[in-house]
Amino acid sequence: MTEPTPLQRLWLTETVRLREEQAGPLEDVEANRHARASGGDLASRLQHRALWLARRDGQLVALGHWLQGARLALLALGVLALCTGAGLAFAALGNGQTPVNVFWALGSLLGLNLLMLLGWALGLVFAGGQGTALLRLWLWLSEKLARDASAAQLAPALLILLQRQHLNRWVIGVITHGMWLLVLLSAMAFVLMLMATRRYGFVWETTILHSDTFVSLVQALGAAPAWLGFAVPSPDMVRASGDAALNSGSARQAWAAWLVGVLLVYGIVPRLVLAAFCLWRWRRGRRTLQLDLNLPGYAQLRERLMPSSERMGVSDAAPVSLPGVHTDATQQAGAGAVLVAIELDGDQSWPPPLRADVKDAGILDSRESRQKLLEQMSRFPPARLAIACDPRRSPDRGSLGLIAELARNAAATRVWLLPAPHPQVLDAERLSDWHTALQQLGLPFADCAPLDWLEHGDD
Repeated sequence: MTEPTPLQRLWLTETVRLREEQAGPLEDVEANRHARASGGDLASRLQHRALWLARRDGQLVALGHWLQGARLALLALGVLALCTGAGLAFAALGNGQTPVNVFWALGSLLGLNLLMLLGWALGLVFAGGQGTALLRLWLWLSEKLARDASAAQLAPALLILLQRQHLNRWVIGVITHGMWLLVLLSAMAFVLMLMATRRYGFVWETTILHSDTFVSLVQALGAAPAWLGFAVPSPDMVRASGDAALNSGSARQAWAAWLVGVLLVYGIVPRLVLAAFCLWRWRRGRRTLQLDLNLPGYAQLRERLMPSSERMGVSDAAPVSLPGVHTDATQQAGAGAVLVAIELDGDQSWPPPLRADVKDAGILDSRESRQKLLEQMSRFPPARLAIACDPRRSPDRGSLGLIAELARNAAATRVWLLPAPHPQVLDAERLSDWHTALQQLGLPFADCAPLDWLEHGDD
């Protein structure tokens, strides 16, 4: 599958959240590391994490299968709509052996359409367009045609994502009006075909209504089609059709044109306008789609994807100078040596080979790991502490504050600025920023591993 669109990235993020709610947390250490390395706000990191997990666990491929199934489902519904339109046309006109009751024909062509249109409008006003049988049928067909077990959470995730911004009503509108537009276009095509190949006579019948009622009704319904050039039966022609089908060609053509014009104006045009309106609202609202970061599934990931020291770096205005590291060697008479790394990417080889008397404190990439190490160091301060940093990252105040706090809990501290993995190269300007910041902290630093210093206390 090609690179996901912004909508598909949000969709996959919701899918992963639902999956973790149902099946429990996923193994995501590497995914979180990649998300942190991608930078950006919490929403973008959540999307990066979900995309990485979706690639690993096959949900990205499942999304491609689901989209293919959705297109096939729409095609099947389109074929059904075309067949329905043909059925309406044959039901309205019959086989030509008997006269056509114009109002029964009009009811056959437009009656169900108008009832469904009224139902959609009422649902939009009172139910918010939460769902229709047609939408559920399409989602069900899409999942069945996808034939991928990993696509189970895709349809529910899509509905949740759309309902959050009330976009589901417009998606329902596009599908509903689009399908009915196909039905009516198919009905018109078959009506024209039948009228072109058979001779129909048109009548109207009543027991209790006066003929003037039908004259007024025909004239009223034909007013809008007449603006488009469709013929409207004259009052005399309407009155004469109440007794028997007229044999004149002009009468047949007038009734046929009136019937087609009414179908076009009161059936096809409203559906076309509403489909275009729903499509416009969908495209406009799609740009405002976003994740609900207050959901428990996302709130639990905040600390892992946006570590507290990182968030501290943008919470306040930058100070004039960074706080120095005031370490009293007499008070910090610790023992042992510790090597620790701060937020390394997965492409950094870690840890280096160490002697048994040098402790590897791992990589600090979460608030919990930082607090745990700081608590240990406050009780058992090391004599020598080496802090490995990736100079490809910017020296933000959060990272520098953590380095200073670690250094305050050790008798002696050195910072190791790691080289870039091959074939990458370090940015000279960013490396200079690191040098300046560490000089302000008063900490020695180097780009070579201080392993001899850790092991023996000298270089």
